[in-house]
Amino acid sequence: MSEPRRRMSGKERREQLIQISRTLFAEKGFDGTSVEEIAATANVSKPVVYEHFGGKEGVYAVVVDREMQKLLGMVTEALSASHALIKLERAALALLAYVEENSEGFRILVRDSHAASGTGTFASLINDIASQVEDVMVDEFAERGYDPKLAPMYAQMLVGMVALTGQWWLDVRRPPREEVAAHLVNLAWNGLTGLDPRPRLSTASRIPEHRWPAAPPRPAEPRTATPPRPTEPRTPAPPRPTEPRTAAPPRPTEPRTATPPRPTEKELRELEKQRERELREQEKIRERELKELEKQREREQREAEKLARELEKQRQREQRELEKQREREFREQQRLIREQEKIRERELKEQEKIRLREARAAEREAARQARLIAEGRVKLDATE
Repeated sequence: MSEPRRRMSGKERREQLIQISRTLFAEKGFDGTSVEEIAATANVSKPVVYEHFGGKEGVYAVVVDREMQKLLGMVTEALSASHALIKLERAALALLAYVEENSEGFRILVRDSHAASGTGTFASLINDIASQVEDVMVDEFAERGYDPKLAPMYAQMLVGMVALTGQWWLDVRRPPREEVAAHLVNLAWNGLTGLDPRPRLSTASRIPEHRWPAAPPRPAEPRTATPPRPTEPRTPAPPRPTEPRTAAPPRPTEPRTATPPRPTEKELRELEKQRERELREQEKIRERELKELEKQREREQREAEKLARELEKQRQREQRELEKQREREFREQQRLIREQEKIRERELKEQEKIRLREARAAEREAARQARLIAEGRVKLDATE
């Protein structure tokens, strides 16, 4: 005899419905999936789906929110690196890893957004990632002397390039994701004029994602120490000897002749040390900010889990109350049925008593009539 199947708890049933709906939404989209199909695949009735999510829109919103949080968390972790090149490499790898390992979720995100998804669309997700990249690029622009106001535009360009490449790679799946990430970074970092014919990821990014260090030390930027090119002196050209304007009055002396003396090697070293100290301070500030953000995210995660537990407890209490209500109603119905049965039994007994009394009265009347007849015959015989 087979062992009876264990009944799923409310939490297990909810997770089962989410996973089944995720597969159906990825395959058929929101409009192509119905509550009947979700319930039939889970081998439950439609009211179970409505009880957990309120309808198809509710489970779709949960699926989209989960996928957005998963992808955003992977990219955020990748952007916690210190050096800009490592950030870019790890962010590209994180997106491609999500595409490869969560194809169903990525297909749901990149589909045409539905009203049921609310703000959970792929465009809003890209904007969230771009805002994080924008914060990184503001610091990098400021260090290199570029206008930080251009950082939002560059962030959209960079994230858009990576995201569209991920959409293309979703169906192609070749070359491997590490190679795709290397070429992405090659174009973004080196530009068309400096493309590497055989790009490779750095060692810090080729290690598995779960082993990425939280914040490796920032390597010194070689570009800051590049001296001015000697081939571009840009000195004013000497006057041509054939010019007839030699009789012109001399121009007043220009202030440019009073150029300050070039800094000494010692002063340059001091400036470099000061800049390194400032970079270290900025790195410490960023690390503290990242730690605070991580703590805040953990607090929010705990609050969300606590709220989810409270909601689950409330739902279970409501379910128990509903079951008790149904049991009370059922007992009340049974009591009414028993009362009606008793009333019918009493009525039948009364009817039986009346029938018996009528039968006995009829028998007595028959006996009386028989006696009268018998007495009449005796009198008749006596007179004769």
